Amino acid sequence: MSVAKISTSPWREAFGRPLPMIATIILGCVFLMALLAPLLAPYPPNAIDLDAMLASPSLSHPAGTDELGRDILSRLLWGARPSLFAALAIVGIGASAGLIIGAFSGLKAGMVDGLIMRGMDVMLALPGLVMALALTAALGPSLVNAVIALGVLSIPAYTRVARGAALSLRNRDYVDAARVLGAGDAYILRRHVLPNVLPPLAVFMSFHLGGAILASSALSFIGLGAQPPTAEWGAMIGAGRDFFLIAWWYVTIPGIAILLTALSTNFVGDALRDVLDPRR
Repeated sequence: MSVAKISTSPWREAFGRPLPMIATIILGCVFLMALLAPLLAPYPPNAIDLDAMLASPSLSHPAGTDELGRDILSRLLWGARPSLFAALAIVGIGASAGLIIGAFSGLKAGMVDGLIMRGMDVMLALPGLVMALALTAALGPSLVNAVIALGVLSIPAYTRVARGAALSLRNRDYVDAARVLGAGDAYILRRHVLPNVLPPLAVFMSFHLGGAILASSALSFIGLGAQPPTAEWGAMIGAGRDFFLIAWWYVTIPGIAILLTALSTNFVGDALRDVLDPRR
């Protein structure tokens, strides 16, 4: 007597494992923190209390205060907004431009593909963080300029991912059939190439999100990203590094927030890769 094998959903199988499940919950909590910061924060993020400067964690200030007496927990909740905005914007700029350029390059191939990819190779050869520092310094220190610089520098990586997927599709039977029926490059790109390029690109986006959080926080840490008094995780660490020996909570708590968020995006990316793997 044979026993039928019970099939499980690939999404449930991938995200039902402990680490992806915990990572998804953490990311959900971070996004809820950003969305509900006005309701969850016990104090205004920039409220100064000179009587509570560098106060250690307590019932009134669960995460302590900074050198101006501002509540760290409130600034952490509000800081999730610019930190996530920067990361999502960086990923959005790189993915949208890289998807179009890479898919078009892979579809056309030949000389057009060669010229586009040589330009991308030149950009990839440049040290990313150094170029981000140079572009942000040239544009002026601000979170928006940091996002623009990091987003532009991420385009070549997305272009290569999209091009690789497009090259594997350009000679498929349904693409050749569309050409025989008179379909142009724009139709083939929109109807056949882009939908098939999106899954591997989505996986790359999930992995890049954690790196984007770290990169934008790094620029804010050195003063080229979010500017005072804006509450942003990297800027909070940068402001608190001089007080680490006497106020460990100042840099430790936002540092843990960055670490958990970046790690969670990687675990979610692993699960997403398992779901969208074309060999499954």
